[in-house]
Amino acid sequence: MTVAGGGPVPDRNGNSSGIDRRSLVDRHTVELAGILPESPLSVGNGEFCYTVDVTGLQTFPDRYPVENPGGAGTPGTLLGTQSQWGWHSVPGERPYDLSATSRTYRTPRGPVEYVDMRGELSGTGEAPESAAESWLRNNPHRLDLGRIGLVRSTRTASAGIVARPPDPAELGDAHQRLDLWTGTISSRFRLSGTPVRVSTVCHPERDVLAVRVESALLTEGLAVRVAFPYGSEAWSNAADWSRPQAHSSTIRPAVRGCTVLRVLDDTTYSVGIGVTDGARILHIGRHEIIVTSERAVVEVVVGFAPGDVPLGRSSGLGLPVADRTGPPSVAELPSFADVAAASGRHWPRFWEAGAAVELADSRDGRAVELERRVVLSQYLTAVHCAGSLPPQETGLMANSWRGRFHLEMHWWHGAHFPLWGRAELLERSLGWYAGILPRARETARQQGYAGARWPKQVGPDGRESPSPIGPFLVWQQPHPIFLAELVRRSTDSDAALHRYADVVLASAAFMADFVSGGDGGYRLGPPLVPAQESYASMRETVTNPTFELAYWSWGLRVAQRWRARLGLPVEPSWAEVAANLVRPPVRDGVYPAIDVPPYTLAEDHPSMLYAWGFVPPTDLIDPDVMRATLGEVLGTWDWDSTWGWDYPAIAMTATRLGERQTAIDALLLPSPKNGYLPNGHNRQTRSLPVYLPGNGGLLAAVALMARGSDTDAGRPTPGFPDDGTWTVRHEGLHPMP
Repeated sequence: MTVAGGGPVPDRNGNSSGIDRRSLVDRHTVELAGILPESPLSVGNGEFCYTVDVTGLQTFPDRYPVENPGGAGTPGTLLGTQSQWGWHSVPGERPYDLSATSRTYRTPRGPVEYVDMRGELSGTGEAPESAAESWLRNNPHRLDLGRIGLVRSTRTASAGIVARPPDPAELGDAHQRLDLWTGTISSRFRLSGTPVRVSTVCHPERDVLAVRVESALLTEGLAVRVAFPYGSEAWSNAADWSRPQAHSSTIRPAVRGCTVLRVLDDTTYSVGIGVTDGARILHIGRHEIIVTSERAVVEVVVGFAPGDVPLGRSSGLGLPVADRTGPPSVAELPSFADVAAASGRHWPRFWEAGAAVELADSRDGRAVELERRVVLSQYLTAVHCAGSLPPQETGLMANSWRGRFHLEMHWWHGAHFPLWGRAELLERSLGWYAGILPRARETARQQGYAGARWPKQVGPDGRESPSPIGPFLVWQQPHPIFLAELVRRSTDSDAALHRYADVVLASAAFMADFVSGGDGGYRLGPPLVPAQESYASMRETVTNPTFELAYWSWGLRVAQRWRARLGLPVEPSWAEVAANLVRPPVRDGVYPAIDVPPYTLAEDHPSMLYAWGFVPPTDLIDPDVMRATLGEVLGTWDWDSTWGWDYPAIAMTATRLGERQTAIDALLLPSPKNGYLPNGHNRQTRSLPVYLPGNGGLLAAVALMARGSDTDAGRPTPGFPDDGTWTVRHEGLHPMP
């Protein structure tokens, strides 16, 4: 146990025992009253997620909007139903290839072809100019699998059964509770004065949602509606409800339920719906069914699966299907009680098996809020960031960047898992790099480099997106090395070495070959866009960003150590580059962002700070100069232009510099991009209303601040003030490199 300001001495691993995990988690149970448009709740398992409004279902999607950048297009909704396998592409006018978006750039080693975009940057994002650019950026896009909400159904003589959502004005006395210990959302409210209760839960290992609705209104026409949209190419809208003719929903009746075969162009998936006795399933529209009940209680279980296999998953995460070619059996769906029991077993194991940090006895008034953020971030990243693909910035709640994920953000989504004793949750997505390794090798080969060059903004196939920014970023290149090293350290096993060796070594081979020789050492760029993307318009001249230089040095040295552990000889070129990278310049006593004018723009990410913090110490960086740089940034930066992960990143820099008070102040700095909603999400903008890199970064920073790094042996809570205002108990954390 580690207690800042006095108390028991930590054991040799810096761990403690005896934190009451149940009490720690329960005191941050989420409770909401009424419609909070920015703060819906989710249940999920990393592979599948269902997000609900105050009714425990998706009854009022328009009240939880997500704007598209620039106000273009129909707004999306935060109330998504998404999976890792659910992707869709709109047919193009003709086949498009990245070669149609390529442009030749001058580099120190000669001309190199880069995927680019003729449309340039604007205040609302990146504007494609050609049909090829637009299609390649928009496809494939993550799909909203279906909307499940309450409706009032009536039978008319002319139109048959008509189902309409309740008017939000009918809603009263609404209260909602997310039990983090069991993963159950309990919602109670009144519709026109009549009580309604809804319980919502997700199976921890299968793409199965289960809901239980209790109300006298069920016998008077209240029903559960399941509807299916077309896919959307919009930035933040995963569902297009305007094209019912562009897709099909084939209903297959079954005993106590039905299955629905969904076909959207080349995308096919199946939905199994099971109901309890007394319920009926009515097909009332082309893509719409309702579940009615003659009783005051109904349970509905909905299972999703890719392909025409309604209840099975080739990955082993779904339900077994005895006959994959015959009619589906709804009987194979678990009951509501089965799903609730499975969730009730899973989440206590999750909370008890990983690390814990307790701050409740601190005298600093911010401790309660920080502990809340820490607990809720563990739940949210397990739901949204622990799947078989790197997550999009908004997880499985809603689309951002058309649902495509950003590999430079993968560290921020998942690095905390091994630090908090849950390496297996990161390994689910870390294995994806091996799957796209041939494509990454081909990108490097086409550009004349060795190894593998990882893309930036991608879908499951790993294909780069046309952009004046993404293809020129390089700070995602060492990420697989860092992430694999965290897994290796936390599992203390050679299995990780062999599992990720190809990815680690290919990453390093590209890094060593990408640099160019010159005065003062090996150089990065041009062309190049640094992590601080403010310099994107000058990508043809940017060189030697401070952060990337340090990351290159550290990553190559780690990869070299992997070679030794694998029994391979030292790679001379890696050693040569790591030892002889150009040193970042020092201007007016501080590190600039880049080594060409304008050197530093005080906006976006203050990335030069992360060369000593996010990146473990290297001989390229002088800590005294970095301390001065930290002070300069804290005094001059435009905080409104930063992003949620900047605050934990700054806290990591301050921690490694021994600036404890600065570390905690940076982590909790009051700024629009550093706010955390009642549901625990880190809100950024109206078009990016949740931001999982902020949650993951928070957990990584707290791990470093509480447990420290390899150089902090015997140094309690290196990132928390030692003046007695903070009492920090932790157990199960692993040290940062």
